[in-house]
Amino acid sequence: MNILVLHGINLNMFGKRDPAQYGTTTLAEINASVMALGKELGAQVEAFQTNFEGAMAERIHQAHADGTHAVIINAGAWTHYSYGIRDALAILKCPIIEVHMSNIHAREAFRHTSVFAEIVKGQICGFGPDSYLLGLRAAVSAIRTSQP
Repeated sequence: MNILVLHGINLNMFGKRDPAQYGTTTLAEINASVMALGKELGAQVEAFQTNFEGAMAERIHQAHADGTHAVIINAGAWTHYSYGIRDALAILKCPIIEVHMSNIHAREAFRHTSVFAEIVKGQICGFGPDSYLLGLRAAVSAIRTSQP
């Protein structure tokens, strides 16, 4: 079972950016935790981060071609306005889980809307780095549920 974790714009700054909102855990630490849990759950996890929207769309296209079984995405600010990334995600036939470290519904009004909401299996937000771990568990469950 291959699961792709996508990190969007500015998320490489976790651990440095607004610790009151995002904590002090780095992206490398998040990736290590997700990969360790993936091993426990029998999943091969790959992580990808970019600050370039086109690179994100191309990695999503690659996931379509390479047989990725599920995608976990924290697109950062792109969540709220990137129809290009939304359209790329809509090509996928596998479960997509949207995650956010902060509770986007308790923040600024523009963060309350996700342009991905209609195409993702579900959204997990507000649990800090654990949002990713919960997202991974949800992705594994969705894969197992969809298999004959």
